[in-house]
Amino acid sequence: MSTPVPDVAALPKVLLHDHLDGGLRPATVLELAREQGYEALPASDVDSLSTWFAEAADSGSLVRYLETFDHTVAVMQTVEGLRRVARECAVDLAADGVVYAEIRYAPEQHLAGGLGLDEVVTAVNQGLREGEEEAAGTGRTIRTRAMLTAMRHAARSEEIAELTVRHLDDEVCGFDIAGAEDGFPPTRHLRAFDYLRQHNAHFTIHAGEAFGLPSIWEAIQWCGAERLGHGVRIVDDITLDGRPVTDDLPAAIARAAEDPRAFDLGPLAAYVKDTRIPLEMCPSSNVQTGAVPSIEAHPITLLKDLHFRVTLNTDNRLMSATTMSREAQLLVDRAGWDLRDLRRVAVNAMKSAFLPFDERIDIIEGVLKPAYDG
Repeated sequence: MSTPVPDVAALPKVLLHDHLDGGLRPATVLELAREQGYEALPASDVDSLSTWFAEAADSGSLVRYLETFDHTVAVMQTVEGLRRVARECAVDLAADGVVYAEIRYAPEQHLAGGLGLDEVVTAVNQGLREGEEEAAGTGRTIRTRAMLTAMRHAARSEEIAELTVRHLDDEVCGFDIAGAEDGFPPTRHLRAFDYLRQHNAHFTIHAGEAFGLPSIWEAIQWCGAERLGHGVRIVDDITLDGRPVTDDLPAAIARAAEDPRAFDLGPLAAYVKDTRIPLEMCPSSNVQTGAVPSIEAHPITLLKDLHFRVTLNTDNRLMSATTMSREAQLLVDRAGWDLRDLRRVAVNAMKSAFLPFDERIDIIEGVLKPAYDG
């Protein structure tokens, strides 16, 4: 029996995959650009700039999608700019009903104004704390933690891993590798991952979005990723009646809802499912970058029904013109999700958060279950 969704916006949500430089308010981009003398913006008013970001990101190419960040990163080169963007991030997420969020960004991309790596981290952390306090003043409670990202095409991953460990006691929860996947395998950064493990630091890896199963396999088996950023290509290792599910994803999704045991999992897919490796899935973003054909055919629904540990995320709220409520509503309206499905991904995300166990349990038992179970 389907459980109707009363009001998506009112439900508490958990967000594990959200990029700080992908979630700016368009008005903030314009104001910071004027203050800092940045003259390369493609539009000069809020509506036109919002439209440009959405259209430029909606290209079907991950490489083109990533180019939109040139403008947001450009205005995040000062302490004041970083604090403002981080503060507004926490406030906006709280207003959308997010109760816990991990916000990731690449400190190495914010040094053009003369800041050092530690100064960048301190500025972002201050902004997040200010945003939490501002949200609390409006009756909204949100807990945010920062995740430090290294760019996979660069050579600073060890430095960022050390930076992560240095700030683990300062509201930094873990490490990530991001950027164009094809040609830049995560195994280039093995020394960084070894360092993180030696210091008991959590990390996730962008894998299986623009590149296929080898990217996922390397991230897990060579690098030791605890979670996968996106991971949609794990469906390439699943078959139904002897045929790849990717031959007809809508039909596979319909079948999974009725008979999940009819599917055969390849060794990698079985490992991901059996070991409960969380998948940080971002439906709208994945459609924009061409990783999946549509919301209706997004593998998140298939994988949910096959009992993988899927989580729902925004990725880049500005580029995708989205929120957590919008992502959830899209799945309700176009993929047939109900309240139980939204509860599952919220609890999955909280179980998978890089947060101490007792704090995760407190949010699951004290916030999520009361809201979803009535």
